Amino acid sequence: MKLLAHSKIQVILCALALAALPAMSQETRYCPSFLGVKGAAEPVKRGEITFSPYTHHWSHNPEHKHVVLLALDEQLPGNRFCGVSFFSNSFGQPSVYLYAGQQFNGLLGSPKLFVKVTAGILYGYVAPYEDKVPLNHHGFSPAIIPSLGYKISPQDSLQMKILGNAGLMFSWGRLF
Repeated sequence: MKLLAHSKIQVILCALALAALPAMSQETRYCPSFLGVKGAAEPVKRGEITFSPYTHHWSHNPEHKHVVLLALDEQLPGNRFCGVSFFSNSFGQPSVYLYAGQQFNGLLGSPKLFVKVTAGILYGYVAPYEDKVPLNHHGFSPAIIPSLGYKISPQDSLQMKILGNAGLMFSWGRLF
């Protein structure tokens, strides 16, 4: 019954994130202005939605559950962004990650390869799994997540997020 309640919460959070897409107008900024690079050109696209259907864990644990993520980012001047992701963590607990980040394009001279790095606050690893992420305090912990991406079109990309010593998350992103 508890797992069903968590699934309903995840569906509601994902629906709210999707409902926010049309509300993101060019005139309104949701991220703090100090996160953008002053004087840099405005981004061509307003935001990015990311979906992850699969996470590979480095080690097998019978308690691991299927991880699903939905994220919404606002693009800022200077290849910066901020966002929120809603996901079920490795133990089936509804979780959220609020973050700011930077994207570095043209990795190894290839215009299709990029690296992203995000830093923020993670909530969701609560009892009895609070020790599964470092520096956890009542479910809140800092996080830094690097990812490697490949642009399959001007709007779409495939990304691989490195989750420390836990595993790899594979996702698809779409700029809008």
